[in-house]
Amino acid sequence: MRILRRETAMLFLAIAFIVLPCFAQDQDNQTEIDRKVNKFLGDNKYRWRDLNVPEADGKILYDLIIENGYKSSLEIGTSTGHSAIWIAWALSKTGGKLITIEIDKRRYDQALKNFRDCGLENFIDARLADAHELVKDLSGPFEFVFIDADKDWYTEYAKAVVPKLETGGCIAAHNVTERSSRRGRGRRGGGGYEVKYHEYMRSLDFMETTLHPDARSGLAVSIKKK
Repeated sequence: MRILRRETAMLFLAIAFIVLPCFAQDQDNQTEIDRKVNKFLGDNKYRWRDLNVPEADGKILYDLIIENGYKSSLEIGTSTGHSAIWIAWALSKTGGKLITIEIDKRRYDQALKNFRDCGLENFIDARLADAHELVKDLSGPFEFVFIDADKDWYTEYAKAVVPKLETGGCIAAHNVTERSSRRGRGRRGGGGYEVKYHEYMRSLDFMETTLHPDARSGLAVSIKKK
C-alpha cells in the first residue's frame, strides 16, 4: 500500500512538473495579449471609421463569447477590424479562432495591419472575398457569427449560416431594428432590410431573437435553442 501511495505521489509530481510550467506560460502569453490589445484599443479609441462598430457594441460581442465559451466563429464584414479585434480577443481566452470576410482590398489591408499591431493575428483567419459566395461554401460548424455587411443581404447570410450554427450558438447582427427609419435608408443597403432580417429571425421557432438593450447601434442577438 505504501509503495502504491509513493508511486501515485510521484506520478502527480511528474504531471505537475509538466503541466504547471505550461500553465504559467499560457498565463504569461494571455497577459501579454491583454496588454497589447488594451494599449491598441486605447490608442485608437477615437480613430475608427469605415462603418466599424462603436466600442460599446464591441464589448457586447466580447462578452457574448466569453460568457458562453464560444470558439468557432465567423464574421461577415471585417471593415478595418474593430469588431474582429473584440471577437478575437475573447477567442484568445476561450481557445477559439475567427474567420472574417471583407470584400474591399483597402479595408482588408488595414485590418491585417491592425490585427498584427494588437497581437491577435494568430486568432484570425482574414479573407479577402465576396461573402455572398464564400459564406455558402464555408463548411462550419460555427458557434458564433457576427453579421455587419450589406443590409440587403442580411437575410440571405442568415439562411446560409443558420444550418451551420451549433445548438446553443449565437448569430449577432449589427444595425438591426424593429422599425424602418428614413435615416437608415441607403446606408450599406438599408431601407427596411434590417427590419426584414429581424422578422425572418423571429419567424424561426428554433431561434430565440432579441435586440440587445445596451447596444449603441441596434444589435440583434439570436440563440439557437437547445
